[in-house]
Amino acid sequence: MGIPRGRRRLAMAVAALLATVAVVVIVYRVLAPAEVSTVARGAYPAAARPAAGVVGRLPVAPLIVDGRLRVYAAHRQVYADQPVDGRYRNSPFWSYRRWPAELTGVVASGSVVVSRWSDGQLVALDAPTGRVRWKTDGPKPGGSAALVRRTGAATVWDPRGLHLTDLPDGRTVVVVSGDAQARGVELSAGRELWRADLPGGCRTDVGTTASGQLVGLDACAGPATLEFRDAATGAVRERWRPPGGPDELVVTPLGCRTGRSSCSALRTAGPGDAGGRGWLLDAGEPVAAPALDPAGALVVGAQVVVVLDGVAVGRSARTGTELWRSADLGTARLLAAQPGRVHLLTEANDLVTLDPATGTQLSRFPLKVGRDGTGWAPGAVAAEGGYVAVERLRRPVDPDADDERYYLTPEAVILAAT
Repeated sequence: MGIPRGRRRLAMAVAALLATVAVVVIVYRVLAPAEVSTVARGAYPAAARPAAGVVGRLPVAPLIVDGRLRVYAAHRQVYADQPVDGRYRNSPFWSYRRWPAELTGVVASGSVVVSRWSDGQLVALDAPTGRVRWKTDGPKPGGSAALVRRTGAATVWDPRGLHLTDLPDGRTVVVVSGDAQARGVELSAGRELWRADLPGGCRTDVGTTASGQLVGLDACAGPATLEFRDAATGAVRERWRPPGGPDELVVTPLGCRTGRSSCSALRTAGPGDAGGRGWLLDAGEPVAAPALDPAGALVVGAQVVVVLDGVAVGRSARTGTELWRSADLGTARLLAAQPGRVHLLTEANDLVTLDPATGTQLSRFPLKVGRDGTGWAPGAVAAEGGYVAVERLRRPVDPDADDERYYLTPEAVILAAT
């Protein structure tokens, strides 16, 4: 005896309803805003003490955190691995993922890692555990997004609109800005210290200073002017232009701790690098530093290092007095600097590390790994905690090429201890 037609129709309707509900639940679970935090299961590793030389090669750019971890950026994820001197990328030590927001920047100070997301949210993670320390809303990233290639170097080595700086009282401030607003957030607990409205489209961040200021380039009305904003209060303390400088300015931060954070100097120039001039940054107006005038000069502490006619020269940043010169490097270019070290790359891709105060050679070795060789051009570079990480690009470099052609190998980043 068959099922009555009315009951059959009812059963079919119920089945269709249940199927629809199941689809809705699945779609919601897939597309609904979510975050996944996978915390560390092991102990926080000790700081490594590797011998000078190439440590390994990686497919993505590492941010060295606390001398113990390597932190990486993915499209919607920030994660860490260890040991810091591991030859290859390892399984995540911890991971934090958000959906549908995209990761736009990462900075770190001590054992705190701060990530910024496309919806404006700031999330601070505890480096030893990966646990969320605090969250707060910030302005959404503004302007045209920087090109982020597969290594993620732009996100962890040069995050736009996300900076750190230390205040005279010892606090560290996260300064985050968008098109129309900037905010200062205390690193330790995520407490907002201030917020300030910004003119959109005609002002850009230069970076933060080692003396606790946010530097912006304001071209909204009249000649381009640098503004120095107190990172503790958000108040503009100084507006300054280079004496006799051009109406249009190109400003390059120098002597930064990482990226564009906690910088001790800057260089101003006109279009096409005309009239380049170097300046030291402190609490007041910038102080002229002619030793920083040459393009490519680096400042490390109280010293400036330049390469002139193939010779590396160290000078006093304040007086310009020559302190040393090193003429036995062959054809070399300045690559990066960090406290107590300045790094040069020779024509044969030897990495040479000098003491910026004396010019003493601290280490020298070929920057190669496996059978990759040294026939590559350097791309983005980061120097932190005694390590140097360099993107290796295929020669001739084509900035418009896709990633497969642009990079030398799939594991494009070489990491070295100096």
